[in-house]
Amino acid sequence: MKEIQENWRNFIIGIGFTFLIAGFGYLIALAPIFNRIGPLASAIILAIIYRQIFGYPEKFKTGIGFSSKYILRLAIILYGLKLNIHIIFQDGVGLLLKSVFIITFSILMMIIIGKLLKADQQLTFLLGVGTGICGAAAIAATAPIIKAKEEETAISIAIIALMGTIFSIIYTILMPLLPLSSISYGVWSGLSLHELAHVALAAEPAGENELAIALLAKLTRVFLLIPFCFILVVWLKSRRNNDKNIQAKMPFPYFLIGFIVMSIFGSYVLGSYIVISDQTLAFISNITTFLLTSAMVGLGLNVSLQAIRTKALKPLMTIIVVSLALSLVSYFIVLI
Repeated sequence: MKEIQENWRNFIIGIGFTFLIAGFGYLIALAPIFNRIGPLASAIILAIIYRQIFGYPEKFKTGIGFSSKYILRLAIILYGLKLNIHIIFQDGVGLLLKSVFIITFSILMMIIIGKLLKADQQLTFLLGVGTGICGAAAIAATAPIIKAKEEETAISIAIIALMGTIFSIIYTILMPLLPLSSISYGVWSGLSLHELAHVALAAEPAGENELAIALLAKLTRVFLLIPFCFILVVWLKSRRNNDKNIQAKMPFPYFLIGFIVMSIFGSYVLGSYIVISDQTLAFISNITTFLLTSAMVGLGLNVSLQAIRTKALKPLMTIIVVSLALSLVSYFIVLI
């Protein structure tokens, strides 16, 4: 009985520990420079630093693991509320077709260049998904499907946050120098930048209408996360069935069903049948971001600097090349 109580106590403390580091991530994100990368990346950095100085807190492993696995899935489900499917079907069909090309281009380029540079295949694939679709959320949703290690997931998310921040700042500098209308600039930002936050950062200086079209372009890419994951599951299952050397069962990502349900609920039920204030919606959005940040802490605690030095350098070089190519390709798509 005493041992059970001790296990439960350590479990709760482990979850609380990820919440605590996430809270510090929010505080640090208020500081100069860190305010450009946001609380999620800041929390991951804190978790990685903690791991290098104090080691992994094995005593609280079950609670930390719960955060990095189950709270992560809950955050992805709640993330579905951010996706307005109705607006995409109504106004974003053209953007949807462009987004299909963007995602395909990003993933294939990451795989091809990654192979040329002999980069870690899991990392390059996750970075391709994050670059093409929606950054950390796409990586977090894809990682369980391909059975990526928590360390690989955390490294991928840290790299994608860094790249997206750098490129969004470059975009704001280039904005007045480019021969693009403000609306075209918004579409370009939405089609090429990594995270929703990065798109908002780059497009906000252009104006409210430009920000709206940029977010719409980005949301069409977020929307494609759903069919992409299901296609990935089917492909991996067929590969397993055709390869006798692959014995492990392919888990079905049930949390994506929750993502779809929440997207439909937010798009067609909220506002029409259930009225919720903007403050409540903002609160839910903040909770979602906090839960995702806490889950990232659990992932970050599994990262060792040695692994980053040995595994992440080539994927980092790969994503720099692909991000540059994606910016150029999407720029010409917008001009057409």
